[in-house]
Amino acid sequence: MSRLLHRDTVPPVPAAELTARSADGSRIHVELHGPEDAPAVVLAHGWTCNTRFWDAQIRDLAADHRVIAYDQRGHGLTPEPGPGGYSTNALADDLEAVLAATLAPGRRAVLAGHSMGGMTVMAAAARPGLREHAAAVLLCSTGSTRLAAEARVLPLRAGALRTRITTAVLGAKAPLGPVNPVSRKILKYATMGAGSAPDRVDACARIVHSCPRRARVEWGHVLAELDLAAGVRELRVPTAVIAGTDDRLTPPVHARAIAAALPVGLGLTELAGMGHMTPVEAPEAVTAKIRELVTRYVATGTAAERKAATVEKEDVA
Repeated sequence: MSRLLHRDTVPPVPAAELTARSADGSRIHVELHGPEDAPAVVLAHGWTCNTRFWDAQIRDLAADHRVIAYDQRGHGLTPEPGPGGYSTNALADDLEAVLAATLAPGRRAVLAGHSMGGMTVMAAAARPGLREHAAAVLLCSTGSTRLAAEARVLPLRAGALRTRITTAVLGAKAPLGPVNPVSRKILKYATMGAGSAPDRVDACARIVHSCPRRARVEWGHVLAELDLAAGVRELRVPTAVIAGTDDRLTPPVHARAIAAALPVGLGLTELAGMGHMTPVEAPEAVTAKIRELVTRYVATGTAAERKAATVEKEDVA
């Protein structure tokens, strides 16, 4: 049985919880796990998910890391925002607020974002808060632009018709309904690899189906119009990319484009047979990459700072 559900049927108990205040006053629910003075990791989940999506990583890393996980606005324990509160700028505001609330001035961390969480990091790439606190970044199963055009969830040829229908699906208001064999089968097809273990499919289904309908719809509209290509070019910290070869929501074409455009790219890892939910489908691989980044860029610190400084100087020149 997977590490996510075996001894992990009960969610990890945080060492502390707090509320960060975003720029528009929105309250962001934050969990802190592990020793306060250990190397820090910040986890940003994706569309329709919540902090429970990272349970496997939290359980592993919290033994010797300060793990900071938060619910994106409208997800989990973070309330829905007011009118106009759904945008990539809001995602960036929220991440800056979490970093300011949990990390002392100058303290650096590895930031890991899955799907919309990766988009959050790209949206915040030029923000002072990210540049102050990000030692390195891991982008998991994400894209920066043309999400509806490239998605392969619908069994149609690429083109205008598939893009239009995919856009409509992203913003569909129909309720997801209860988790049952049919809904699990649909979710597995759309978001996970064919070989995904049943317990991992069930875990993802329960997380996704718990997402409030309004948040799912509003963020779906944002994703359909997403354009963060400029954010990729502004991400001036060492950044690694992970993608599943069988990802239908954000196919590997996105990961390859991001990896090629990053100013301080650390390469792309393609996980054979994995779908979109890589932190759950391949928890060991994702956790190992986070640990690698912490060892290289937080535990020592100097390597990341030198690389980032070099890019900044080249940009000024």
